[in-house]
Amino acid sequence: MRIFKNKAFSKWAAKEGLEDEALRAAVDEMERGLIDADLGGHVVKKRVAIGGRGKSGGVRTVLAYKVGNKAFFVYGFAKNARANISADELKALKHLAKELLGYSDKVLSEAIEHGALIEVENDG
Repeated sequence: MRIFKNKAFSKWAAKEGLEDEALRAAVDEMERGLIDADLGGHVVKKRVAIGGRGKSGGVRTVLAYKVGNKAFFVYGFAKNARANISADELKALKHLAKELLGYSDKVLSEAIEHGALIEVENDG
């Protein structure tokens, strides 16, 4: 399973104190079927704990995700900042998920090289 984050998500995650280890743990849970919300079109919402506060005090992340394949963290928000994403945002995220999940290894490498995507390294 390869895990990525886009540039905007990466900046937001750094500001929130969201570590790569927490992202890996979230994807591990998702691989075991623990998804908070399947929004359709390979777009899922997953709560992620930050700094010992637990999931209820953590953040919400939105991913383009395909089981056993790839996960792209594309958007995040604090629960107290907003309740959810809009229908228009979901439509755009479904389009983005289709695009990202269709990337070949060559295109992924180019996106990483140009800084558009950051691969979350496996610690194992």
